[in-house]
Amino acid sequence: MQVLYKSTRGKKEETVTASMAILKGLSEDGGLFVPTSIPKLDVPMDRLSEMTYQETAYEVMSRFLTDFTEEELKDCIARAYDSKFDTEEIAPVKKAGGVYFLELFHGSTIAFKDMALSILPHLMTTAARKNHVKNEIVILTATSGDTGKAAMAGFADVPGTRIIVFYPKNGVSAIQEKQMVTQKGKNTSVVGITGNFDDAQSAVKRMFNDQELAAELDRNGFQFSSANSINIGRLVPQIVYYVYAYAKLVKAGEINAGEKINITVPTGNFGNILAAYYAKQMGLPIHKLICASNENKVLYDFFRTGTYDRKREFILTASPSMDILISSNLERLIYRLTGEDSQACAELMRSLSEGGEYTITEEMKKGLEDFYGNYCSEGETREAISATWYGSDYVIDPHTAVAAGVYQKYLRETEDATPVVIASTASPYKFARSVITAISDRYEGLDDFALCDALSALSGVRLPAAVEEIRTAPVLHDTVVAPEDMPEAVRKILGI
Repeated sequence: MQVLYKSTRGKKEETVTASMAILKGLSEDGGLFVPTSIPKLDVPMDRLSEMTYQETAYEVMSRFLTDFTEEELKDCIARAYDSKFDTEEIAPVKKAGGVYFLELFHGSTIAFKDMALSILPHLMTTAARKNHVKNEIVILTATSGDTGKAAMAGFADVPGTRIIVFYPKNGVSAIQEKQMVTQKGKNTSVVGITGNFDDAQSAVKRMFNDQELAAELDRNGFQFSSANSINIGRLVPQIVYYVYAYAKLVKAGEINAGEKINITVPTGNFGNILAAYYAKQMGLPIHKLICASNENKVLYDFFRTGTYDRKREFILTASPSMDILISSNLERLIYRLTGEDSQACAELMRSLSEGGEYTITEEMKKGLEDFYGNYCSEGETREAISATWYGSDYVIDPHTAVAAGVYQKYLRETEDATPVVIASTASPYKFARSVITAISDRYEGLDDFALCDALSALSGVRLPAAVEEIRTAPVLHDTVVAPEDMPEAVRKILGI
């Protein structure tokens, strides 16, 4: 069955292929591409439970990316999920404290973004060939810390592409920033902005929707695409690891095939938990999707009240990848809640853009029953890191800790003993200062790399190559601009 893609704000009859949706990144009307139907996962669980990660990826992704040939898709998968991951499992599941942590940080930049951004460059270059694209593709991306490095690592020196990443200069961890500003690759550029992630993301969206800029780029042999989670080529690969985790739990005898699980995801931009929602729509036996927020709890408030309100103080936390007030991927869920009414969805998004908020109808609220939302304060996040370490000898980063803390709140409120998978989205070494100071107060005064060494000695977990590599790496990118100057920065980088 062919799966086509349509815009959340466009006419139903206007559809594009998967490869074209990946190339475009964002629809011309500002909407996000969604599949015209969610395909069913029609592979028996006893077969899935015996598959490698790569084989699972093919079974899931081939259902969505139907204009890719088997050879093309398997080639993309083989190139993506290889020795740049430090374990053959790619995404191992570890049991600690009675819950299952799905470790999504074994790629080259030690964050879950590697899971999708390792394959996106290959999907995109294949899509460009399929659609006879002559222009050089310019990947334009805003990052709250992890997407930027993972995207650059994926696209570095890929022929026919450039990548430009914008990040909040004072809104990421020291390790995150060092990873980005030391990135090699003749086609990579990193620019800090004097604003927060939402400023960067909003400016990137405006550039995507700027038709004059698009024409200027085209005259000079360029066209934009996105590596942010707004790109459907990011979202589809994320569905894979939830299917894989379930199958591995079945194989290990931890659950029976068909038994329901809960999934807890720390999220700011809503993409990672939306992938779990799509997995449920495909038929994966998921009971509750537990949406974990930090103190920027715009999603928690939305699930509680039905009102999405970004008009609030932006808080810098120890989980910076979730420091987001405009959750772009929520639009894909809103579209489904409207009954796929693109006009209603567009009106809600216009209300958010112009007035800073929108409220869904009572009928739409019924569609949120799959979800539970809550948040952790900074203190609760530290407590979750400490409790997981002292209770299970298992080290988690602050984002994963937000998820672990929210899951405990869910458990207390509901007494729902359904087995739970917690998406562990980053290596603790990426946030060593927050992690080790939550465990002990003995490490004050050490620099970030000394803290990484101390965390390794304490936990017995080997320091990842991604940290060792940047310890002495030279800074290659030092440009900082105001948000309003981002378009000019792009022109300067491209020489137009």
